[in-house]
Amino acid sequence: MINRWLFKQIDNSALIFFRIIFGFLIALEAIGAIFTGWIDRTFIEPTFTFNFIGFDFLQPLPGNLMLYYYALMGVFGLLVMLGFKYRFSMFCYTIMWASVYLMQKSSYNNHYYLLLLLCFIMIFLPAHRALSYDAWKNKKIHRIAMPQWVWLVIVLQISIVYTYGSIAKMYPDWLDGTVPELLMKAKKNYALIGDFLQQSWIKYVVAYYGLLFDLLIVPMLLWKRTRFSFFCLAIFFHIFNSIVFQVGIFPYLSLAFCAFFFPTEQINKKLLFRKKEYYSEDQIVVPPYRNLLITILSVWFTIQLLLPLRHWLIQDNVLWTEEGHRLSWRMMLRSKSGYSIFKVVEKGTKDTIYINKKLYLSRKQLRAINSKPDLIWQFSQHLKEDFAAKGKDVEVYVNTKISVNGRPKVQLINPDVDLANTEWNFFWHNDWILPSKLNE
Repeated sequence: MINRWLFKQIDNSALIFFRIIFGFLIALEAIGAIFTGWIDRTFIEPTFTFNFIGFDFLQPLPGNLMLYYYALMGVFGLLVMLGFKYRFSMFCYTIMWASVYLMQKSSYNNHYYLLLLLCFIMIFLPAHRALSYDAWKNKKIHRIAMPQWVWLVIVLQISIVYTYGSIAKMYPDWLDGTVPELLMKAKKNYALIGDFLQQSWIKYVVAYYGLLFDLLIVPMLLWKRTRFSFFCLAIFFHIFNSIVFQVGIFPYLSLAFCAFFFPTEQINKKLLFRKKEYYSEDQIVVPPYRNLLITILSVWFTIQLLLPLRHWLIQDNVLWTEEGHRLSWRMMLRSKSGYSIFKVVEKGTKDTIYINKKLYLSRKQLRAINSKPDLIWQFSQHLKEDFAAKGKDVEVYVNTKISVNGRPKVQLINPDVDLANTEWNFFWHNDWILPSKLNE
């Protein structure tokens, strides 16, 4: 039974189509970051970056070299699209994307994490076996079929993303429209649609359409009777997200996934690849590495299923502490605002300096630091290093209050704890984060 599920041969048109679109989109992601000024704001303007803790060795290249870095990424994306030295090109893009992903958190987005996972997965998929330079150059690798496990990997990975995204929305501030209303208020200055988005009923449409769409889209695309209607709903959903939330390539990447849910004969003969031979033999080909592959897939999806649940093992509410928020498909779930005051005290003296954050942080970083404990801790460490370079051994204390989803501002960090000389707890709760009052 498992051999039939994993190793039955199916037509590979959906994968070939996805590779072409995927390569084009990741090239667009890289090149777009150059021309929109994203690289300037994220890597060139800041004097330092908030990298993922533990990856301090990953630092932006000096001067304007990050622009060339992204240009090279764009080239690799185009090579993936063309299927030119496919695995090498996909591997290079993955390494480069992983580096910039781990290098900064000021522009953190769950979609960036999804792109990292997809890049890694695509390295190992036979997406270059047709309609590619590699298959044209080397006829021996040309194939019109692929094992069904390739299809399952893509569908299961996307199912996890959507399902956890829906489950995360099942909390009071989303269900009563509070968070969607705050999200829409941030768009009130949009031309043409800004006033429309402020309509009182819009927040409920956004809340429940988003929740139900994430929950139902994969099963409804799998069911023949609802496939086309939900594909139309997906087009509306993702175009809306693209226009309103401006989340780059990801709405279009999500639409490209829909190719895996339609009969490949339609993709092959009617839509895209009319000259490509269609596979319909239904053979089962069990490779010699069967057991290793099953083990790898089992480990991968076990991690993917458990990682988004880790915040339940950490003390307090993830909306407050942010511990366990990343890598968990908790997308656009909260609105935070507040302020932070950093006080530096030289040890052995009463000399006190209140830090002007604008001297250290870019505008993007200033918006991010007030509500995120890990960024607050990292900035405290940076201040310690900065003063150490001047021959001073200092303590750093932080007074910060934040509002979560429009609630009154409340103290986030214990102002009596010296964060410059406090270790970061990677896996459990950091007790200098004060208890939340979200449920009161």
